[in-house]
Amino acid sequence: MKILIINGPNLNHLGLRKPEIYGSTSMAQILLEIQRNLPDVHLVYKQSNHEGDLIDWIQEADGQGQSQSPYDGIVLNAGGYSHTSVALRDAVEDCSVPVVEVHISDITKREPFRRTSLLSDVCAHSIIGKGTNGYELAVQWLLK
Repeated sequence: MKILIINGPNLNHLGLRKPEIYGSTSMAQILLEIQRNLPDVHLVYKQSNHEGDLIDWIQEADGQGQSQSPYDGIVLNAGGYSHTSVALRDAVEDCSVPVVEVHISDITKREPFRRTSLLSDVCAHSIIGKGTNGYELAVQWLLK
């Protein structure tokens, strides 16, 4: 199984930025742990602070008219774009590959502007507030 993990804006600072909210584990550590626990899964990781990159990667993962997608699923932590990007929502909605939304913190208990995700209703599943373990939970969900 081949899974694409996409992180959005500011998640390149995971492990450093607001550790009281997002924890002190880096994405490199998270990926190593997932690979250790699920060695048969091929993970591809991408991160960008640019909305268009995320949309391009989702469309590429969908196969863009190819007979088959290059991925079996997508784990998406869109960061702040989860709350603001209709364009990203449209890309997820149009994607034939299952997308699992991940939020490290519990967005339902945060600032009012963070409480609504534009992605939740177009994703196959959402994992919210499980800390950095949410990434592995998302991969496990895709395996089922």
